[in-house]
Amino acid sequence: MELKINQQIKQFDAESLSVQSLLDLEIPNKQNGIAVAINNTVVPKINWNHHFVSETDEILIVSATQGG
Repeated sequence: MELKINQQIKQFDAESLSVQSLLDLEIPNKQNGIAVAINNTVVPKINWNHHFVSETDEILIVSATQGG
């Protein structure tokens, strides 16, 4: 499966991925303080296990940072 994540094309060896599975592959050690949007719509964290991505989706993963 080829996905566009944060404007970069990435390859995965899965035919289907939930948002949570994708995050487990992409950022396994830092999943607090992040937001995920698919096709410009935020996917609530409660739905990450049930929302599946497809190759046509535009995926944005944003991490919160401290500072001012």
